[in-house]
Amino acid sequence: MVRIDESVYERIEAHKRDDETFSEAIERLLASPSLLSLAGILEDEDDAAAFEAAIDDADADFEDELDRVVDEFE
Repeated sequence: MVRIDESVYERIEAHKRDDETFSEAIERLLASPSLLSLAGILEDEDDAAAFEAAIDDADADFEDELDRVVDEFE
């Protein structure tokens, strides 16, 4: 038997799929890739710069869309 805090249990329960046991849910959640697995993926400066530019463009597009929606409701 394994004991876990109620708050941990609730977090697992919130992410548990209907067709999973708790053990299956824990295994799936633990198997998720971490941000550390991305370390070094953009070692080339040009690739990193292109990735950063794409993120900046997406952020700008989101902000523009958000401004448009806010304007509609004002």
